[in-house]
Amino acid sequence: MIMLQKNKMTPAVSFVFLMGIVSLFADMTYEGARSIYGAYLPLLGASATMIGFISGLGELVGYTLRLVTGIIADKTKKYWGMTLLGYGVNLVAIPFLALVPEDGWMLACMLIMLERTGKAIRQPAKNTLLSFASAQIGEGKVFALQEFLDQLGAFSGPLLLFFCLWLKGGENSLEAYALCFAILAIPALITLFWLLKAKQRFPHPEHFEKEEPAKTSTPPQVFLLYLSAISLFALGFVDFPLITMHVASLDIVPASTLPLLYAGAMIVDAFAALFFGWLYDRIQFIALVLSGFLAAFFAIFIFAASSFWTIAIGVILWGIGMGAQESILRAAVVTLTAKGNRSTSFGLFESCFGLSWFLGSWLMGWLYEVSVIWLMVFSVGTQLLALPLYAAIYLKTGKLPGASKA
Repeated sequence: MIMLQKNKMTPAVSFVFLMGIVSLFADMTYEGARSIYGAYLPLLGASATMIGFISGLGELVGYTLRLVTGIIADKTKKYWGMTLLGYGVNLVAIPFLALVPEDGWMLACMLIMLERTGKAIRQPAKNTLLSFASAQIGEGKVFALQEFLDQLGAFSGPLLLFFCLWLKGGENSLEAYALCFAILAIPALITLFWLLKAKQRFPHPEHFEKEEPAKTSTPPQVFLLYLSAISLFALGFVDFPLITMHVASLDIVPASTLPLLYAGAMIVDAFAALFFGWLYDRIQFIALVLSGFLAAFFAIFIFAASSFWTIAIGVILWGIGMGAQESILRAAVVTLTAKGNRSTSFGLFESCFGLSWFLGSWLMGWLYEVSVIWLMVFSVGTQLLALPLYAAIYLKTGKLPGASKA
């Protein structure tokens, strides 16, 4: 495997793998749930605009709170405590969706936002714990390996729900989806078990990064430029519940196969993260330009679709965008910031990303009802606008010291 050529069985690699197992089962839980939100919420009475709003608001809560939790993590240095608390909240909310009554879409939305809140609590601290290992492995490799294992779970979760719905006869009913959410309690409990194991074995992962790197934080204007770039990317990146709702309305594939569509996107995400993480440690921000260009056109294939294969191409491109979002976009934060304020930087990065994703999801939910053409223009255009900013960052920073770890 690419990640292990120079780092076989080292404690840093073992730590990243163990945290990857945690992410694998966590993603089985909440990405499995996300794969059916788009079909589940309309059965509770939610409209397309409301689904777009709730999807975006969930991401807004899940991302903007990370600035606060990132600052808290840096001030207290309680990285493990924040991670444990966040996973606990994050993974309890999903099984409770099985208990939502008919017409209870508001309660379901509250639980979805609670799940996103848990992620907000733990994400900056968890990313910081992983970033310590990057001093020995490389920024791109750490987050790409983490994302690869993460997305194996994101693939397995929807696949598990597909079989669950298949056993229920492929029915599109509240009872079938309640069973799906109840089953997701199993990987949720496994997640917490492995998280406690990881803390027990590696109580002080900050020791992987022995000294402050020779590089210091880049000038603030460069980081602000990066925040502008990722905000444009997020603004045009359609959240998957709107995609599943659109595909369901076309009646091209049975409703029971919708989790498979999301599972396919997740497996593309996993391998895209591996490749672009490896590439990032060699060419840094140019890897963002390449992945961003490939992903930018997914909306055309999905929302102008007339066949399953057209949708499939769009989902593949969407998966590439997600792979970049969850791996090399985070690796770039480590490249651009110093160890002492890294959790705060992660929080700021993810808050800007989440606010933009919220606004974009809400707007594109409205555009979907007004004109699908304008939705496609907005999605593609905003993502393409991010590419020259990535290139400008590369020109301003050159090949930073982190690239030498490849």
